[in-house]
Amino acid sequence: MLRCAECGIYACYTGQTEKIPEHCPMNTAGNVFEEADREYRQDPVAANLALNSALTESAGYRRWSRLEEIIQFSRMAGFTKLGLAFCVGLRREAAQVTKIFQQAGFVVASVMCKTGSKPKELLGIREEQKVRPGQFEPICNPVAQAYLLNRAGTELNVLLGLCVGHDSLFIKYSAAPVTVLAVKDRVLAHNPLGAIYAAHYYAPKLAACKKSD
Repeated sequence: MLRCAECGIYACYTGQTEKIPEHCPMNTAGNVFEEADREYRQDPVAANLALNSALTESAGYRRWSRLEEIIQFSRMAGFTKLGLAFCVGLRREAAQVTKIFQQAGFVVASVMCKTGSKPKELLGIREEQKVRPGQFEPICNPVAQAYLLNRAGTELNVLLGLCVGHDSLFIKYSAAPVTVLAVKDRVLAHNPLGAIYAAHYYAPKLAACKKSD
């Protein structure tokens, strides 16, 4: 079982490999790292992404916002056409992001989550299961979003506020690499780590999520 989040030693980060614990994958799955190394050497897409990710990290560390990082990374990687898959709830933000990307010199193809206008009944959703029962509600359509951006020939797709699960589907069906500008969290102003940083307040709420015996 992989337990890196519970390690506390992080010898991989410090380079003190003599201190790695027995359960560390560096002890138990050495062949995985050899396979990964081969991908970086042999797959030009992986090599390009990995190299320019590292360059973006070093150049913009504690200097660039996430939005700036995406712009600079895309330039370093040689991308000229970006895809923006966004939630209807962040349509105003999507318009601003598109303008910023365009001003930075990119061609932008953008697709909203409700594209296709397919009723939720298509998925077997009952009236009482809707967000607003009694009204027409179209499904979020991340598969169609991915297909449309694939057809547009985007080189990097940027996610803006797709729901949990919808983002997973988009990533599954996207032909281009995917990065995330922002995730949706309407309770915490789209800052999901607020539940961690404000643990004194959210601990009781999260306790309700514990699995019962």
